[in-house]
Amino acid sequence: MSLSALWIYQKERFPLFKTAPLLAVFSAASLSVSAELSGRPLPDWGGYLAGFVIAMLLFFQMRVCDEYKDLEDDRRYRPDRPIPRGLVSLRLIISLGLVSLPITALAAWLWHPPALWLLALVWLWLGAMTAEFGVAEWLKARPVLYLLSHMAIMPLIDLLLTGLEWLPFGGPASGLSLFLALSFVNGCVLEIGRKLWSPENEIAGVETYSVLWGTRKAARIWGGCVLLSYALLLGVGAATGVLWISAALGGIGVAICLLSAARYARSPTDRAEKRMDTIAGLWVFACYAIAGFLPVLLRVV
Repeated sequence: MSLSALWIYQKERFPLFKTAPLLAVFSAASLSVSAELSGRPLPDWGGYLAGFVIAMLLFFQMRVCDEYKDLEDDRRYRPDRPIPRGLVSLRLIISLGLVSLPITALAAWLWHPPALWLLALVWLWLGAMTAEFGVAEWLKARPVLYLLSHMAIMPLIDLLLTGLEWLPFGGPASGLSLFLALSFVNGCVLEIGRKLWSPENEIAGVETYSVLWGTRKAARIWGGCVLLSYALLLGVGAATGVLWISAALGGIGVAICLLSAARYARSPTDRAEKRMDTIAGLWVFACYAIAGFLPVLLRVV
C-alpha cells in the first residue's frame, strides 16, 4: 500500500493537522490541571511527551475500531469513504492499530509503569464500545444512550492522562472530578457538533443529530452542552484560582458558539454545517487551553 494512499486516508479519516494540536493541548492541559489542583510542580517534559503520544495513539485506535464496526454501514451508505472505495484495506488499518498498541503501552510504562492499569481500563471500555456492549441493535435504537455510553471513554482517557501526573504521588486531587466531567461534556460537544448537517447533505441511513432532533432542537441541545461545559470550566477555574479570567475568556467563546448555533438553526446551510464542526473543535481547544495553561501563565507572570 502506497504512502500516498495512507496520506489521503489520514486527511479524510484522521486529519493530523487538525487532530494533533487539539490532542497536544488536551494531553498537556490534563497533566497541568492535575498538578495545579494538587499544588504540585508541573511534571517534566517526559510526562507531557508520554501524554501526547498516548492520546494520539488512543484516538487513532478509536478510529480503527470505528472503521471495523461501521464497515457494513459505510459500504451501504458511505461508499466514498477510503476503505469502502478501496483506497486502503481494513486489514491494513487494523494492522496499524495493532502495531500502535505496544507503542502506547511502552509510552505509559517508560513514564510510570502503574499507568498501565489505567490504560487497560481505557482499552477495556474501547473493546466494549467496539462490540456495542453486546446489545448493538438495542443501543442503536436509543441514540442518546448510544452517545453517552461512547462519550464515557473521554473521562477514562483523561483519567489516564491526569494519572501520569498523580499516580507517582498516590492519588488524584479532590477537584479532579470536575475536569473529568468537562472532558465528558466536551466529547458530547464535539460529537454532536460534527453531526449537525444541512438538509441537502443528509444521507439516507446515516444517523445525524440534525435528523434525530431536527435542526433547531439539535442546535439548542448543542448550545446546552456548550453552556454545561462552560459551567464546568468555571468550576475548574475556581479550583485552580483563575475563576474570573476563565469566566471572561470562556464567556467570549460561549457567545461565539451560541451565535453560530443560532445561525445554523435559522439557516442550516452547508456553510453553517461546516462552521458548527469547526466551532465545536475550537471551543474544546479553548476550554483545555484556559483550564490547563491559564493558571501556569498567571503564576509565571
